[in-house]
Amino acid sequence: MSDWWAEGLLFENCNCTAVCPGHIHFSQKCTHVVCHGFWAIRFDAGRIGGTDLAGVDAVVVYETPQVMVDGGWKQRIIVSDRAGPERMRAVEEIVSGRRGGPWEVLARFVADALPTLSAPLRIEEGPERKTVTVAGLLEGAVEAIRGRDRARPVTFGNIYNKIHDPTQVIARGTARYDDGEIAIDNSGTHGLWSRFRWTA
Repeated sequence: MSDWWAEGLLFENCNCTAVCPGHIHFSQKCTHVVCHGFWAIRFDAGRIGGTDLAGVDAVVVYETPQVMVDGGWKQRIIVSDRAGPERMRAVEEIVSGRRGGPWEVLARFVADALPTLSAPLRIEEGPERKTVTVAGLLEGAVEAIRGRDRARPVTFGNIYNKIHDPTQVIARGTARYDDGEIAIDNSGTHGLWSRFRWTA
């Protein structure tokens, strides 16, 4: 069950002010009593068993307590309807933590795993802005903040995080989402992106 690898683009937004304390460590207090946000995932390459993951897009939306390590998270996985049943199942196994790897650690905090959805999902990437759309459910974006040297992004370097690369671009984000179970309404809040490289 642990024979897989994946790499691609990962970006996130939550309702914390920049930078989300929970991003530094789950033991830190988030800005609000409840933290709402999303992770958007674009698989550029990867394989799980005989299934090729390249070209699959997915989103994880979540609701957590102010101290994320306390657990009790509510979470929903959404996979692009272009993925098809086999690749959707493969992505769900990875992001739910059932295949081991970094998401297995995050899965320990999830108390309410809502049913996975298949939906029209689009991720677009520009040099300073990343966007994600899930038809009828989510409109999200993150945009790099301005640095002293405007030709380069503002980054974290050598920061420990289970699902992001050690170097991450700091951004501001927005999100509108409502599936009847989780609702998100963020504007000008925590955002960032990085590459990811996952394996079990």
